[in-house]
Amino acid sequence: MTTLPRTATTFAPPVMEARRWLEGVTFPPERPLINVSQAAPLDPPPDALRQVIAEAALSDPQAHLYGPVLGRPDLRAEVATQWSSAYGGTISDTQVAITSGCNQAFCAAMVTLCAEGDEIILPTPWYFNHKMWLDMIGVHTTPLPAGAELLPDPDEAARRITPRTRAIVLVTPNNPGGVEYPADLVRAFYMLAKERGLALVIDETYRDFDARSGAPHDLFTDPDWADTLIQLYSFSKAYRLTGHRVGAMVAGPDRLAEAEKFLDSVTICPNQLGQIAALWGMRNLGQWLAGERAEILDRRAAIHDNMPAITEQGWELMGCGAYFAYLRHPFAMASDELARKLVQEAGILLLPGTMFQPAGAPSAAQELRLAFANVDRGEIGSLFARLAGLGWPLAPQTASA
Repeated sequence: MTTLPRTATTFAPPVMEARRWLEGVTFPPERPLINVSQAAPLDPPPDALRQVIAEAALSDPQAHLYGPVLGRPDLRAEVATQWSSAYGGTISDTQVAITSGCNQAFCAAMVTLCAEGDEIILPTPWYFNHKMWLDMIGVHTTPLPAGAELLPDPDEAARRITPRTRAIVLVTPNNPGGVEYPADLVRAFYMLAKERGLALVIDETYRDFDARSGAPHDLFTDPDWADTLIQLYSFSKAYRLTGHRVGAMVAGPDRLAEAEKFLDSVTICPNQLGQIAALWGMRNLGQWLAGERAEILDRRAAIHDNMPAITEQGWELMGCGAYFAYLRHPFAMASDELARKLVQEAGILLLPGTMFQPAGAPSAAQELRLAFANVDRGEIGSLFARLAGLGWPLAPQTASA
């Protein structure tokens, strides 16, 4: 029997696939491309932070050498201190690992949890890189379809737990849906995981752009949180450090010791200059980050303000928050076909719901994701004007029921 290599067990990277749709397409000056396909900030870090990176590169010889596999002690300590304050709990530096981006933190968490053939519960629509990694390590993904307002149901999750289930994964604020999971919902998932001996993995990449004030959940107040909770984070969105690849994994020391084996085999250590930048950002850019959050929240408001322009045609805003808006479209074509057509005929690049759902999921054909972090209020208005101007055949009214 011929077996497939690990990479052949999953799909092509969706963002890279979408970029290929631009090949050979020209966009006239009066209708430039509106790119809402990817959430990564396109602007560089603020000048002061770039100066810190430059000075470290020139004057700190250690910045160019291998560092600790689990990250610089000063950055780990700063995360522990700030997280303890923000969440009202107790987190030590020995419970923090720095990783090469949040994707790597997820990968590290999964390999500490799973053997081949194990199962992970993942709400849908899901973040596609999570599904890709689980495919490549031979772990079965158990879809948990989100319900009303794109919120997953703990009772539905409980019904999907089997003897091979190892964890439940939540992303909040959500990618791709944008929704912020209520604290009591997060607590309910935590209690389910704790009672059933599972891990609860919470990806909080977009926590800095949550519209709510205060802690988004109270899980770190449980003195035994490390027995159940694994939290993931990214510095990329907060400080525009996407190219430096700096993330974090917060978990018990025993789990981090297992993760260290994986991290040492993959990158050996996180990027030193990126860690220096993240630490300086945490200590000095609080006010600047508050301004970034306010701008993202204004763009979120702009999505809501512009929705009336397309709701009469049958568009529906399913979720909105952080960097994302998730919509149901009204057209008589599947979202993957529609997304390609939007590039050619409307100058819009976005991702179809088929990239965030299991193959063949009926609802995915009517769903689209907008990543609005790199378009301002005026560009959002232009985006909706273009969507409103589409004269394509509509689907029957029962298609989205």
